Amino acid sequence: MSSSVSNLAQPVGELSPEINDYIRHALAEDIGTGDVTTESIVPAQGKTTAQIVAKQHGIIAGLDVAAAVFLFLDEDLAFKSVIDEGSKVERGAVVAELSGSARALLTGERTALNFLGRMSGIATLTRQFVDMIEGTQATILDTRKTAPGLRATDKIAVRRGGGQNHRQGLYDMILIKDNHIDYAGSLAQAVKKARAWPAPLEIEVECRTIENVEEAVALGVTRILLDNMSVEMMTEAVRLTAGRTKLEASGNVTLQTVRPIAETGVDFISVGELTHSPRVFDLSLRVDTGTAGAAGSPAKQPRSDG
Repeated sequence: MSSSVSNLAQPVGELSPEINDYIRHALAEDIGTGDVTTESIVPAQGKTTAQIVAKQHGIIAGLDVAAAVFLFLDEDLAFKSVIDEGSKVERGAVVAELSGSARALLTGERTALNFLGRMSGIATLTRQFVDMIEGTQATILDTRKTAPGLRATDKIAVRRGGGQNHRQGLYDMILIKDNHIDYAGSLAQAVKKARAWPAPLEIEVECRTIENVEEAVALGVTRILLDNMSVEMMTEAVRLTAGRTKLEASGNVTLQTVRPIAETGVDFISVGELTHSPRVFDLSLRVDTGTAGAAGSPAKQPRSDG
């Protein structure tokens, strides 16, 4: 097997074309004209087995994406997920078992772990927020503060961590913010123009004061974003709207503040931290020393972190 990007296979699976494009780009970025280290040391026909191991406790997400990375390099490589997506794991747990081309395993290792680590980190943080508001009616949402070019995998990871997605982008929901209102001349004019859009999209209005909330309710807006409001203001907004509109809290939400926010009675809490600054989940690829190495010789290095 050559690690040249031009020889990438088509992966088997149900990932979206968008995510397959992510993988192609990531492999091309890493491999370039070839993995010279692996190709100079590892025989083309060399076979081995390996495991992906969690090096911390948390939630695993992205095993299907990691599998696709290796399948792009060798469609005959076997990748077996040991746990389900969204499952909780402890440090030292095996999350996947692999066997096949040694070159494919070593060349794809870092790209696969990059996807798996980021997605698992997002899922782990999301689950922490979800657990913090257990017993309330609120739902944890993500935002558009995703890694450029990785929004689809970032948002999948949020769902696998127990959260839900806000809009995917600027195209599938209308969110009227202060700058839009200023440009339109008033909240009423902004809402009027948005309602005239030919596609029947949900309209949400950003409000920073209780007066803004009252105006939005009077206009018949059915979803309001409470931007950087205090807990007291949010509580008043919930009382004022009395279930006539869905309320979303947003702005500098942390694990320390999310529970009091949820207890105000809001319907949604959007958390930018889920995708703009998750801690990457720590994993490693552990090669089986009994199967690695040239000409049947055991490999000297049992672990590889890329």
